[in-house]
Amino acid sequence: MKKSNAKSAGLTREEIEAMKETLEERRSGTEGEGAILAKIAKMPEPDRTMAKRIHSIIKASAPQLTMRTWYGMPAYTKGDKVICFFQDASKFKARYATLGFSDKANLDEGNMWPISYAVKKLTASEEAKIAALVKKAVGKA
Repeated sequence: MKKSNAKSAGLTREEIEAMKETLEERRSGTEGEGAILAKIAKMPEPDRTMAKRIHSIIKASAPQLTMRTWYGMPAYTKGDKVICFFQDASKFKARYATLGFSDKANLDEGNMWPISYAVKKLTASEEAKIAALVKKAVGKA
């Protein structure tokens, strides 16, 4: 058999960094609002400002959720299950930040529904949508 000269792309530097953050989180038990706020403080603008506002919206909409980091991102959990998380654009060199929901979120609607939302700017309209999504995700809608 002939050997292939093609190299596997493997994980990107950002993906490797996220894996390292996950391992560190597990070792140190990175939990609580302090851990979330520390992650947010390290984000570049405008994501830092959006993350602070989204954090406030999630706290107000679902105060029963626990806060921790997840793959180096602010995450909000019910028990030990991640319900939603915020990914700043620089995390994986994306052109926009993302508000994501896991399969544990109660967002099921028919046979197909969105679980990830691009966030470029927050207005009152987007803030209301986020609050409604978070409430639905935890079963309060």
